[in-house]
Amino acid sequence: MSFLARHGYRMAVALIAFGILVMTNASAQDQAASGKVAIVVHGGAGTILRENMSAEREEAYRTALEHALRTGHAILTAGGSSVDAVVTAIQTMEESPLFNAGVGAVFTNKGTVELDASIMDGHDLRAGAVAAVSTVKSPIELARVIMDQSVHVMMVGEGAEQYAQTHGLELVDNSHFHTERRLLQLKRAQEREGAGEVGAVIGSEDPVEGLDEKFGTVGVVALDMDGDLAAGTSTGGMTNKRFGRVGDSPIIGAGTYADNESCAVSATGHGEYFIRGTLAHDVCAIMRYTGLTLVESANAVIHGRLTEMGGTGGVISMDRDGNIAMPFNTAGMYRGFIDVNGALSISIYND
Repeated sequence: MSFLARHGYRMAVALIAFGILVMTNASAQDQAASGKVAIVVHGGAGTILRENMSAEREEAYRTALEHALRTGHAILTAGGSSVDAVVTAIQTMEESPLFNAGVGAVFTNKGTVELDASIMDGHDLRAGAVAAVSTVKSPIELARVIMDQSVHVMMVGEGAEQYAQTHGLELVDNSHFHTERRLLQLKRAQEREGAGEVGAVIGSEDPVEGLDEKFGTVGVVALDMDGDLAAGTSTGGMTNKRFGRVGDSPIIGAGTYADNESCAVSATGHGEYFIRGTLAHDVCAIMRYTGLTLVESANAVIHGRLTEMGGTGGVISMDRDGNIAMPFNTAGMYRGFIDVNGALSISIYND
């Protein structure tokens, strides 16, 4: 079969999409600054089952998600930037022991906490990321400083912590992030590892014992009054991780992506799959180059490509018009939004 026969359709679609983009780019830019604002958050996806959730615990999660939403939304309605809203909303979840980010992050095999985060500005595609830090109180704040003040995109480990110190960011002892619940989770994973379970050996966070074992990454996407999108993600990674393992959350294009010409995305799930498929960027690329809607593009990635690869997780996403998509292929995902009309919605289960 000739190259044209094998690839002609895809080439034609790409060329048509490119032509549409060229013709509509100017008008899209004119429509960008609509004055509408919106924000979407997630707090992780996994085996989150109603029968395992007490009323008190469910209320605690709903309260934390609403607090993040309202904190970020207040910045947007006051004329603040989408980047400011993303950072501030994520910080509320980094400070909550309910999530796997900052306080309450999961433990490594060595009994320490290592944190990752990233942020991207859809206006000009600037991005900042940090991985494997253990003393930076707010990893998403450091990611933002890297984006704004460094010529680099990603910094890791001790070097990133030194950079944080030189820029006056707050550093804390690693014990600041420790919680008893996560320590018990580590002990369970190591017991399974001792019994020869492969998932525990590689540091899998696949759920086995109810709510304590889930993908708990947090993320936020936002649209500001200027029509600019931003996305950010923060995580402690996988329980019992070792060898300096880093997942998708700090990797631009895998766990985080934002582009005003398409959409903004934050992911949660089995990071190795999101890395191999560059799935956050994939949502935006499908939307930009095929003309599919945000919902169609996000579903194609999560219920199509991710599922076909054998991975689990989900994304929150929003386009420049404030349309929202939050698909996931797990039993639940902590998620919520305040849309362009000011309507608030918070959900947990897959129903």
